[in-house]
Formats: sequence, C-alpha cells, structure tokens
Amino acid sequence: MLFAFSVAPTTADTPDGSLSAAVAEAVRIVRESGLPNETTAMFTTIEGDWDECMDVIRRATDAVAATSPRVSLVIKADIRPGFTGQLAEKVRRVEDRLR
Repeated sequence: MLFAFSVAPTTADTPDGSLSAAVAEAVRIVRESGLPNETTAMFTTIEGDWDECMDVIRRATDAVAATSPRVSLVIKADIRPGFTGQLAEKVRRVEDRLR
C-alpha cells in the first residue's frame, strides 16, 4: 500500500509564516520508521501495510500537533494487495512510456 500524506500546523510563530520546522519533525518520524518513503514539496509518500503506515501517519501528526493547537492532515492511499515496491515502480512504468 502507498499512502501520500501532508500534515502541517495551521498556525506558525515565525515572521515569514513558515511551517517547515513542524513539518521537519513529521518527516523525521517517517524516515526513522524504516518504511520506504519519499518527500516532495507537497506530500510525503510511505509504503507498507495498513497498520504500520497509519501508525507512522498518526505519530507524524502528533509531532505536528505538539507545535500547534490545530493541524491539517490530507491522506491519499493506493490499496493494491499483493504488490510491493510500488513507490519506485509506479514512477518507473510512467518513465518507460515517456522514452
């Protein structure tokens, strides 16, 4: 399963309104989980089974919640039993078609 998620505080105490410190704490939890993952400008994608991914998403959300009284969380899932390694394979299949 692939889960793409975005978690961020809805407020920031920085002069420029940057949310990067709180988001970095969420990404740290994802990276320390050991699950295959990728972070882009808008989402972090993780791959694993339902329970392990949801646990990581919950812990990442809790880390952000520690910095803000209100948190935004968006989750998108690709549920495809029997397939692994799709974090890279989905992109590879598209790239192959572009050649």
